[in-house]
Amino acid sequence: MTVPPSPSSPPGASPSAPALEVPAGRRHLAPTGVGEIGRHLPIRTVARDAVRETARDRRDLEIAICTVVGMSALLGSPAVWPVAILLFAATAFGAFRLLSAIEVGEHDRGVPIESLIVPSVTAFGAATAIHLVPLGAALVPAVLAAGWLLDRALAVETGIVRESEAPSDSDRTSALVTILLVALVAFAGVAATVPGGLAGIEPAGAPSAPLPVGSLAALVLADAAIAGLLGYRAAALRTAKARDALVAAVGYAVVIAIGAAAVRALGIPRLIGPAVLMFLFYLWDTLHSAPPSRRRDPRWLWETAILVALGAIVVAWNLRLET
Repeated sequence: MTVPPSPSSPPGASPSAPALEVPAGRRHLAPTGVGEIGRHLPIRTVARDAVRETARDRRDLEIAICTVVGMSALLGSPAVWPVAILLFAATAFGAFRLLSAIEVGEHDRGVPIESLIVPSVTAFGAATAIHLVPLGAALVPAVLAAGWLLDRALAVETGIVRESEAPSDSDRTSALVTILLVALVAFAGVAATVPGGLAGIEPAGAPSAPLPVGSLAALVLADAAIAGLLGYRAAALRTAKARDALVAAVGYAVVIAIGAAAVRALGIPRLIGPAVLMFLFYLWDTLHSAPPSRRRDPRWLWETAILVALGAIVVAWNLRLET
């Protein structure tokens, strides 16, 4: 006895052919987490207990990163830079794998690019700022503090990615507080590893020595890169367009670059300089939290011109101090 084909079956199809299965959902890397889809790296989502598995994976990632941070304390200032940069890249990859395993429901927008920034900058900052701590027992609480900050960064980003809607006001506040803490650690780490980056370490009564052009360029560019990355993450909390976030990131980078050069030229001692840069980052974020349409205001052009003029003055100031 033959079984008649189903009305929905195509002509000539075998009646015993199994139905095609719908492929499982894929996570991908998107330019922003507020809705814009773009270039992506697919990774198949595995069905599992998301909360327990994510907590375990996050703990393993934090242990691995903190181990490298502790070992980097044994390296000299020039050698720590490639280690810190590689740790930045490794943390970004580990954070992506961690966030890609989160179940987000039916509407999968992918893993936002900016969600990888704060954990990665945290790892970079911890690997460099650890040189502020003398070798010995004091390294243990310093590494534990770095692990706590990394855990906070990953927890905040995990909460934002898990939400199916745009970040709430509470999410934005938590993210901004974490960004400011990470900025302080990263700015301090750069100053600690750039030769002469920290002012005020000379003997008592001695004037602060000017920074050579090469060291000054390294200090300014590193601080600008950190501010640009963290600024992109802060701007992405407010806008769904990657272009707007990128333009805002350039503004953060320029302001902190000028501030870093000015802080070093003034000889602001020790960790007060990184704290001033963190406060400058916060002020810039507060003043520019308005919608992107603000850039069409003519006053925005005046602000840009003033920043360029201030940058030229600070560069000339540092060159005069060196000569």
